[in-house]
Amino acid sequence: MNLVTVLLIIGLLMIFAGCWCLMRTYHLLKITIGIEVAMKAVTLFLVLAGRISGSLALSETFVITVMVAEAIVAVVGTGTAVGLFRKYGSMDVRNLKQLKG
Repeated sequence: MNLVTVLLIIGLLMIFAGCWCLMRTYHLLKITIGIEVAMKAVTLFLVLAGRISGSLALSETFVITVMVAEAIVAVVGTGTAVGLFRKYGSMDVRNLKQLKG
């Protein structure tokens, strides 16, 4: 197997693991981690596409954009989890239905 095939398989497994984590839990921090794992696979695919096409500079620009989006998702998810824990004592996303405002 060549490197491209191995990286594609790893990326697909990472996306599958992230989606599995999203489907199997109601814990907000675990959901945030699942989203982060899937986004890391997208970053891997962007770098791989840049290497294959020969435009690595453009691919690096997209990777930086995705990294900024990952940081925003992580901060918002963690902040929401902390707020949920302070209000309800658990990080169960089903408690979000009870919030008003």
